[in-house]
Order: sequence, then C-alpha cells, then structure tokens
Amino acid sequence: MTADSSPEKITCGFVALVGPPNAGKSTLLNNLLGQKISIVSPKPQTTRNRVLGVFNQPERQIVFLDTPGLHQARSRLNSEMVKIARNTLNEVDAVAYMIDVSSPEADSRPEQRQQAGRLLARANLPTLLLCNKIDRVDKAKLLPIIAAWQEVYPFAAIIPLSALDGDGQETLLDELSKLLPQGPRLFPEDIPTDASERFICSEIIREKIMLLTRDELPYSTAVMIDRFREEPGGGTPLTTIDATILVEKNSQKGIIIGNRGQMLKQIGQSARREIEAMLGTKVLLKLWVKVQKNWTGNLRVLRELGIQED
Repeated sequence: MTADSSPEKITCGFVALVGPPNAGKSTLLNNLLGQKISIVSPKPQTTRNRVLGVFNQPERQIVFLDTPGLHQARSRLNSEMVKIARNTLNEVDAVAYMIDVSSPEADSRPEQRQQAGRLLARANLPTLLLCNKIDRVDKAKLLPIIAAWQEVYPFAAIIPLSALDGDGQETLLDELSKLLPQGPRLFPEDIPTDASERFICSEIIREKIMLLTRDELPYSTAVMIDRFREEPGGGTPLTTIDATILVEKNSQKGIIIGNRGQMLKQIGQSARREIEAMLGTKVLLKLWVKVQKNWTGNLRVLRELGIQED
C-alpha cells in the first residue's frame, strides 16, 4: 500500500461516560449526536446497558460509551449494571466522569467522591470531570464542589457544562481531543451507534413506561422484543413488532395495563410514534404484559436483556 492510499489519520478513540445515576450522561450523548441513542427519564438507573454512540467531525471521531450509573447495588440486576460500568473502563482511551452539581448532595458526599477516586485510580486513564447542570446552580455553590472533587483525582480538566442546552460542549470535545490517539476512523461516518434497531425499540418502550407510570411503578420492568419483522409488499413499508413487558408482581401488571387497558394503550401509542420516526416506516406495535417473579435476580433473563456479563 502506498502512502497516498493509507487511511486518513485523525483524532480517534473511545471515551467512557461514567458517574452516578441521573447525572445527565445519556442526555449529553444524545445532544452530542443530535439524535436519541440512549433513553432518558427523571428516574435513576434508567440506563441499564452500555450504549455506544459515535461522534463524527472531519478532524475527529469520538466513540462514547454511555454506562449505567454507579451506585450501591442492592439486587442482582443493579450489581450487573454497576459491573458493566466498571468493566467499560478496561476498553477506553479516556474517561469523562460526570456529576450533577445541582444535586443537594453534590458537595456533601465525601464517600461518593472517595469511591470515584479509587475507581479512577485503578483505571489509570486520563479523565475529565464534567460538572453538569450548571444552569441550575449559582456559581458560588459550584466553586466548592469543584474544589472538593479536585482532591480525589488529578483530572486532566474540569469542565462546567449543561448537557441539556449544549453549554460547554465544544470545550468538552476539544479537551477530549487532547487525550485521544491518532488513527483511522473506527466506524463509518454514517453509523451513529452499534445498537440494533430491536434494542433501541425495546428501550423506547421501556422509556415510555418509566415516563408515563412515573412513581407508581418501581424499576422492576423490562421489555423483550419477541418479533421484529419488516413486512414485504408494495405501498407504505410496515414493520411489525411484538414485545413483552416483564414485571415481578400482579399489582405491577395492573398499573401498566391501567383502567380498561388505557395505560398500556398510551404506552403503545407514544412508543409507536417515536419508533416510526426512527425507522421511517409505519409500525404495528403489539404489547403484552407478563408477570415473572424475581426476574431481576434471574441470570437467564438478565443475559437475554444483555445486562449480565460473563
């Protein structure tokens, strides 16, 4: 191969988005890519799987790995989620550790900072501290939070930002570019994620459940895609999706179905609209609700959901 035909070398590498639940990691990823890759809700532990998103510009390609929030796990499901986040640090070139500076506990949880410092020290990777939600906090409160975090790890840079409105985004990209190696693109420029359409559809359905049931339903729901088929024939393309919503108790099944099936209908309609926009086809979405006791502790189910790692 001649020098002229060698792949173009640009700034290119993998970055792990890690941090406590609800810090805004998924919001940041979606905003950077300009499209929804990772679902978002006000509830902690919304992200359960590692979600890959590819940011492209002519001079750089940054592959972000959005991870479940780091927290004290009290169930098999949660411990596997935390394991996914920790293991991701073995596969990246740099880390972006995000905190929510608007949280009332942002400057009053030394144990969280110490745990984060130990985790980052073991990973021994160049790391940025992302201070998210600066639009919700006075600058006077921000400075002591930054000072407290500076004591736990030698961050390459500390970046105040707002994942929601994009403030600080260019600074983040520029600082990451300083930490990443040079090389050819790892992904084609027209591929924003390696997640399958089946997976994204299941996540969209789960997001609607979390948003529409709000605090009525605990976190023991999951969505499995039983059938995903693009129907042949002329006219408008049609995708048929059959999905099962797993819950652990009959009372939870009742909440999701709702009075005369109205809640399930609302979940289905809201999910279908978003899935149609993503796929660019008409969608026939059929939802069933199934009670499977203690699925959150069932390794077989967790493997099917892609949460349990070998």
